[in-house]
Amino acid sequence: MPPDADVPTSAPNSPRSQSKPAIALSILIGLLCGVLCIAALGWFLLSQNSGRNLLSHIFSAVTGRTLTIDVSQPTVVDRIQRLQRLETVIYTMDKLVIGAKESSILPDFLAGDRLLMMVHGEVVAGIDFSNLKKEDVRVDGKQIHLHLPAAQVFSTRLDSAKTRVYSRQTGLLVPTDPNLETQVRQEAERELQEAALADGILKTAQQNAAATISSLLQGLGFEKVDFD
Repeated sequence: MPPDADVPTSAPNSPRSQSKPAIALSILIGLLCGVLCIAALGWFLLSQNSGRNLLSHIFSAVTGRTLTIDVSQPTVVDRIQRLQRLETVIYTMDKLVIGAKESSILPDFLAGDRLLMMVHGEVVAGIDFSNLKKEDVRVDGKQIHLHLPAAQVFSTRLDSAKTRVYSRQTGLLVPTDPNLETQVRQEAERELQEAALADGILKTAQQNAAATISSLLQGLGFEKVDFD
């Protein structure tokens, strides 16, 4: 080879000279495709309820967010007031009741009027929440204190289908008194209510109402319920 001949040191268009830019470009394109795929997946998940719930849990875990539910006092009062007259006890009773009108002069077979009636009735008791006030409820976080109204008797009535006259005896000299049966029924209702009160119907109504309200308030998120 002649001494003055030119010998090229490197090829300007060799593959080695282009390897680094090509790799960098490939990495950039791959990252861009990955971001686009993640974005597309995110939009798809957001369009689905389950996806939204999943993303919500993920974001909450990453950001440290916690769920807080505020059950305000007016809301609690409104929920309880909607119960209106909460019937918690129904007391039933069967009883023989005797009604009689007698003469102080003549014997019963001449001037008497006697009625024997089998009555079946019920007494309904509970608590009226319609007048519950905001100051009757105190909320402290997940604890609530409630002033429970006193239990009361809502109704006392006889069941006409199960109440009947067993016997009726009227004197020979007097007509049948049309008001006697009504008077016997009224007395039967009074005795039925007295019997229910004597058996503690109001105490039972108060206890049952407290249990019902406790379940309602615990369903609203309260952990401790106190009554007075």
